[in-house]
Amino acid sequence: MATPDLLFNLRNNFYLGSYQAAINSSEVSNLSPDDTIERDCLVYRCYIALGQLQFVISEIDASAATPLQAVKLLALYFSSPENKESAISNLKEWLDDPAIGSNSTLRLIAGIIFMHEQDFNEALKHTNAGGTMELHALNVQIFIKMHRSDYAERQLRVMQQIDEDHTLTQLASAWLNLAVGGSKIQEANLIFEDLSERYQSTSLLLNGKAVCWMHMGNFDKAETLLVEALNKDARDPETLANLVVCCLHLGKPSSKTFSQLKLAHPDHVLVKRVSAAEESFDRALQAFSS
Repeated sequence: MATPDLLFNLRNNFYLGSYQAAINSSEVSNLSPDDTIERDCLVYRCYIALGQLQFVISEIDASAATPLQAVKLLALYFSSPENKESAISNLKEWLDDPAIGSNSTLRLIAGIIFMHEQDFNEALKHTNAGGTMELHALNVQIFIKMHRSDYAERQLRVMQQIDEDHTLTQLASAWLNLAVGGSKIQEANLIFEDLSERYQSTSLLLNGKAVCWMHMGNFDKAETLLVEALNKDARDPETLANLVVCCLHLGKPSSKTFSQLKLAHPDHVLVKRVSAAEESFDRALQAFSS
């Protein structure tokens, strides 16, 4: 008889972006030492997602296990631009250490950090071997960002062979359907709808549905979903970015929402693109007027 997965609810809430619910369901008894470390890693990653970086940094001390040290490194990476370089330097050092370099949590954190750095080849160097559903799902995300949906599809097939009904398999399938586009958008929307009904509607799922409706040209429906997501988390970068795009299509003012995004998440890809476009325009204007 299979042993029950004591961390299922915590893990599932984390995957779906229901971070406070995950933290609230983290008090689980009779955990093995390995499960206790996994539980603590997930809880601290929830706090990172909620923006409580300093709490994570102060809570994890130097004697903690490698997976927890890796999570602390992620918090340090996100905590300030000044910390990024030293976090990446430490990460590379640990990855080169034969004793801990192959740790799945360390490889996962490496993948997340290098993906944020847009260094996709470096990310894949550490994630491509897989080993956990989260690593496979991260590979799908990386390949989508590289515009290699063929490789993403291969990775998704691996996940489907392991567990077709796994929440991460369902999410990865929806992400890939969105990337492929066309008739697949409807399939992505059905997955997000199904997950919302089976569990609970989170900012992550509402954004997924909103992007589907934007692809299908229904910006009014998308706006309704994004406002609902904003009520759940007013600082979520994807909600703010999607709302900016949605408002532009609807001919509604978007400057206030964009200012919120720029202030809270200056490194967001939309902020960088707009800034680059503004600089190009200013340069062209100067050339024209000189």
